[in-house]
This record gives sequence, structure tokens and C-alpha cells, in this order.
Amino acid sequence: MQIMVMKTKKAQLKIQQMAFMLMAVTLFFVLVGVFVLVVKFSGLKESATALEEKNAMLLVTKLANSPEFSCGNGFGTNRVNCVDADKVMVLKESIEKYIDFWGVSNIEIRKIYPKIDSEIICDIGNYPNCNVIKMRSKEGSGTDLSNFVSLCRKESFEGEIYDKCELAKIMVSYESK
Repeated sequence: MQIMVMKTKKAQLKIQQMAFMLMAVTLFFVLVGVFVLVVKFSGLKESATALEEKNAMLLVTKLANSPEFSCGNGFGTNRVNCVDADKVMVLKESIEKYIDFWGVSNIEIRKIYPKIDSEIICDIGNYPNCNVIKMRSKEGSGTDLSNFVSLCRKESFEGEIYDKCELAKIMVSYESK
């Protein structure tokens, strides 16, 4: 009987050892899996932010070349990154129709050259003697991106109509998700 009890205890001990080994191996693989997932997803937030910024930068360029902003063929040739100031001023008056069309919180066009000492916000009364066109201004924090554009308009001098282009910067703000 004593031999039978000894064999039973040895068998139980072997079963317990096997159970602990299986638990240890399982725990090891779970920890390795968690480590692999942490390493793999560690740069996910940074790459999402970089992708969001890249998309916003493409949006700035796309916005400058969109039919609502671009010079088109109205200034002789089809120009890239050319914003028609007259179109923008008309669009500014009816911006409420486009409130969510572009998916941005702020759109601003700022003349850089020729430089005006103080900031003069454009409206119908003082256009073209101003240097900041605020298309849409929504309060809140966001990421600002900008691109240089030609800001062109038609002017007349002594009865002659000519194209007047100035250097400007189009700035777009979007809210991070």
C-alpha cells in the first residue's frame, strides 16, 4: 500500500510540474506577444499625425488650385498656385454655403509682398487696399499649415486693364482628431 501511495504522489507531482510548465510557457508566449504588439504599434500615433499633416499640406495646395480660388485661364495661361483675389472676395461673402466643404476650421490669405506695415483685414469697402483676407475663422485650436501663392487681380491704369499679381501665403487650420 505504501508503494501505491508513493507512485500516486509521484504521479501527482509530475502532473503538477507539467501544469506549471504549461502555464509558464503560455505566460512566456503571452508576454512575447504583448512585447511584439507594443513595439509594432509604438510609432502608430506619430505616423498618424504625420499622415494627417501631409494630407493637410496637400489640402492647402489643392485649395489654392480649386476652381473657387484659382486664377484659371482668366490671366492668360493656366497658372499653378495662383489665387484670384476677386473670386476670393466674392466667395468670402457667401462662405456659409461652403462651411464644411473643405473640412478646415480657418482659411486665411495674407499678402507678403508688397508689404503693408499694419494688418488690414479685407472687406468689400477697403478691397484691394488691405493685406489679410480671412475667409473663415472658427475659434479653437488646430494645426496651421501654409503655402506660398500668387494673389492676382485685374486692375486698370489709364483705361488699360492689366493683371496685378502679388506674393501671398494661404494658411489653413484644421482640427486634429
